[in-house]
Amino acid sequence: MSYTLEQLSQDVRNALKGDPGPDGKKKICEALSRALRDKELITSYVNADDCKPRKVLYEDPELGFCICGHVYEEARSGEPHDHGPTWAIYGVAEGTTEMTEWDTVKKGSGDAPTLVTPVRSYEMRPGDCQFYDAGVVHSPRMSPSTKLIRIEGGNLDHIQRSNIKAA
Repeated sequence: MSYTLEQLSQDVRNALKGDPGPDGKKKICEALSRALRDKELITSYVNADDCKPRKVLYEDPELGFCICGHVYEEARSGEPHDHGPTWAIYGVAEGTTEMTEWDTVKKGSGDAPTLVTPVRSYEMRPGDCQFYDAGVVHSPRMSPSTKLIRIEGGNLDHIQRSNIKAA
């Protein structure tokens, strides 16, 4: 039997209610990894017709987390960013994503951006997940035909992100 979006959302709820800290996020990564390996779930929910480039598949009315599908038919490089005051977990269903993590070299203020430099890069392949806590600066580079599921601690459509630039 296929793992469903409903089961994934319930597993995320249970993990966050059991422990909203690092151990809960680890359990979310385990559930997300299971979802990423389920071809039926990915075919049903993470497709170019619906998720190009992003669609909120589920938003929890009580806890506020979102499960989002992303489809990138062409190669794409994201700029360094964080998710403001919330966290995110990236998971790769198809393709490869090279993630770079960045350190702050100069904190921004007013209109001046925070300046960052890269410190670590790694490849994420199908089934891989990575947790980024609030304030952790990262940037993805997706290969063509990449499908992701990202779980956001809050809907990023309504969250102001930090002004960040590469130094």
